[in-house]
Amino acid sequence: MTAPGREPRARTPNLSDMSRFSPFSRPSRPRYAQPVAELLSRTDAFAPLRAGVEQMASMRRDLQALLPDYLATSVEPGFIKDGQLALFAAHNALAARLRHLEPRLVADLRARGWPVDSVRIRVRPQSVQDPKPPKQARMSPMGAAALMALSEELPPSPLQEALAKMAARHVKKR
Repeated sequence: MTAPGREPRARTPNLSDMSRFSPFSRPSRPRYAQPVAELLSRTDAFAPLRAGVEQMASMRRDLQALLPDYLATSVEPGFIKDGQLALFAAHNALAARLRHLEPRLVADLRARGWPVDSVRIRVRPQSVQDPKPPKQARMSPMGAAALMALSEELPPSPLQEALAKMAARHVKKR
């Protein structure tokens, strides 16, 4: 009840009340990323797909162990069909190098229990990544002043010039 002569205060709307969606259409708990294996294990309908994903993950681990680092990071395994393993290389040079390693790779994979008789190498270019920005050293004003003082104490030399140039560059930035 309100006091005589006072009007009841209007209730301020809550932001959730202003939603155009029904409260029943909103998820009851926040969504989060889930591992693929967990999603595929929820039902038997995904069992073949899950087996394929597990096989490719296992093949990827074995390839990383068998191949040199520069190849392992740029090679993707495919499925094994009729004893032939499909490998996808990032570019032609890696594909050519893989072709040279093919006999040893097939022997090593067979020794690890894979039913592989041959390898089919395909080129599948990876998406071009943005180049990383060049590293830029940052120096505190106190560090720049110390470098400048050191360069002033040194006799004229290439080291003295380099230190003075570096100190000047960092003093300008600040």
